[in-house]
Amino acid sequence: NSPHFVELNMRGDIVWEYIIPTNLQAYVQPGGDAELLTNGNILCVFPGAGLYELDRAGAVVWTYLDPDVPHDADRLTNGNTLMVFGDDDQFPDAQVKEGDAQGNLVWSWKARDYFFTAPYTSLFSQGWTHCNAASRLTNGNTLISLRNFNLTLEVNPQGVPVWSQDWSRVVSVTSTGGFMSYDPHEPLLLTNDHLLVCLQSPSPVQVVELDRATGQLVWQYTRPEGLRTPRDCNRLRNGNTLILCVLTNSS
Repeated sequence: NSPHFVELNMRGDIVWEYIIPTNLQAYVQPGGDAELLTNGNILCVFPGAGLYELDRAGAVVWTYLDPDVPHDADRLTNGNTLMVFGDDDQFPDAQVKEGDAQGNLVWSWKARDYFFTAPYTSLFSQGWTHCNAASRLTNGNTLISLRNFNLTLEVNPQGVPVWSQDWSRVVSVTSTGGFMSYDPHEPLLLTNDHLLVCLQSPSPVQVVELDRATGQLVWQYTRPEGLRTPRDCNRLRNGNTLILCVLTNSS
């Protein structure tokens, strides 16, 4: 019953697993992340402890120890690692950080520099922004998910916002009409400049695809009977969408 990371093949068979050792079992919530690297190793987030890179034998080959990395981390093409801090973050904190292989902080982004104003300063739920994801785009900008602000944000290398989407203003194309969406998670920019993102309750849809040029939804997915807390979604090469969530009803 120990918490562990697993890799599955397309038949659902476990082809690799890492049983989290006792000294790290206290660092599995909230969030967490695991990413397969190009060298075959696995980059793991242990919330409250930091980042661990494991080889296939389960040996720790690299660490970035930082208690303020509770959710998402990505290894960049330059060898640096992009990470987020959103669980119990406060006004002065950096919500997105980039560290090099030696553990040096080389870039950071603070919501305070751009959102220290109403209505954002009155928000607080598991932190000020509860930033839960960030990714480096091919144009050098960074895509950031600010859960408490209902925002997906693109910032340039200087940290200046150049595009944003307020999900509370998205209008559904379903018969429910307009809706307020909450808790955006894991935005993914597709090659056609559409944005794929998970939305949580009370939104009537759980995953949406947005045309950034028009601001319109072009695709959405919902499961009225029992889909809860979608946390991640990825568009597969066959055109399908893989969604990580909890099923509250097995039917």
